[in-house]
Amino acid sequence: MAQERLDKILASQGIGSRKEVGQMIRRGRVTVDGKPVCRPESKADPEENEISLDGKPVIVKKYLYIMMNKPAGVLSASRDNRAPTVLDLLPPELRRAGLFPAGRLDKDTTGLLIITDDGDMAHRMLSPKKHVYKLYEARLDTPANEEDVQAFAAGIPLKDFVCLPARLELPQEENKSIVRVEVREGKFHQVKRMFAARGKNVIELRRLRMGKLWLDSNLQPGKAREMTQEEVALIFS
Repeated sequence: MAQERLDKILASQGIGSRKEVGQMIRRGRVTVDGKPVCRPESKADPEENEISLDGKPVIVKKYLYIMMNKPAGVLSASRDNRAPTVLDLLPPELRRAGLFPAGRLDKDTTGLLIITDDGDMAHRMLSPKKHVYKLYEARLDTPANEEDVQAFAAGIPLKDFVCLPARLELPQEENKSIVRVEVREGKFHQVKRMFAARGKNVIELRRLRMGKLWLDSNLQPGKAREMTQEEVALIFS
């Protein structure tokens, strides 16, 4: 990283707003390489300088990657004046400027959602050319069958486009109303529209996996945690 204003660096890590961290700096709570710095406009390089707040080193991360178990009834958006968004659910320690949901889920769709401020990573994850498959579990009002499996594999034609080939997996037990489908696109209501084209309505839809990254089974609905670099790599492996 190049040198940047100290208040901008601290604000980017979710420590506070630019105004709030500016006050912290003026009060002498921030040091750079062990020396107090009292001017918010002072410059520092997080890769070269040790920045501390109240004596504790600040680990500066260029990007943040968050896994959320998205609940129903919440919008996959950065902000909305009419309804709560996934960013509203983040705990204070995971909030910072620039975060957005990468790969949106419908309001009533639940499960694995990635929130980040890394635009390049999100683009790679969502591009059909990268072949990052997303695995969903769907509960249908009508059982699926082998004809549906073949239709999904061939590519479901919709009104405005033809879906790329998808994998539809039927359960071993007799009840074929709960199925799993794997797609590498993420167009608006796509999975629901694919089933509707086969005369079936999706009652519940949940995303379980992206690439080889599975939703953490210990993550309760509405909860989120920071991801490791190894987990980020699993998306593309």
